[in-house]
Amino acid sequence: MIYKIRVILDAEEDIFRDLEIESHNSLEEFHNAITQAFGFLGNEMASFYTCDEEWKQDEEIALFDMSESGSDVRLMNETFLEDIMTENNPKLIYVYDFMNMWTFFVELADIQENEDGHSYPNVLFTFGELPETPPEKNFEAENSAFDFDDTFENYDDLDFDENWN
Repeated sequence: MIYKIRVILDAEEDIFRDLEIESHNSLEEFHNAITQAFGFLGNEMASFYTCDEEWKQDEEIALFDMSESGSDVRLMNETFLEDIMTENNPKLIYVYDFMNMWTFFVELADIQENEDGHSYPNVLFTFGELPETPPEKNFEAENSAFDFDDTFENYDDLDFDENWN
């Protein structure tokens, strides 16, 4: 099957690419298609994140496992589009270059049969120019019932040695 996917830069102006890619491709192959479609060199770290309908980030799927002892991080080369993107879960978040935080919203638009004579992945449509620098991000926490200001009433009563882990 062929996935038709829109990849939208998280910016005020509309900047997106419509791609088609085979559903059995890995997320690493999809990552390569995205970097090429937007004109990135592809030499920076990147991750996909599963998310809900409101784009709330969930599980990370990383390009590489950067931990020293190995971990349970899912990797792009071991994860396939058809296993992570479905009609019931059509959204992902993609972050490229963690120093600059190029952030994209990825949404499955359509699933179609393979067409003979076509090569994939393929850029179907391009809209907008990528800015030279990524859009500014405003990282804010959601409201919490926990009040951090009231955690300790008197810091002078805390003995450093007693509370060191």
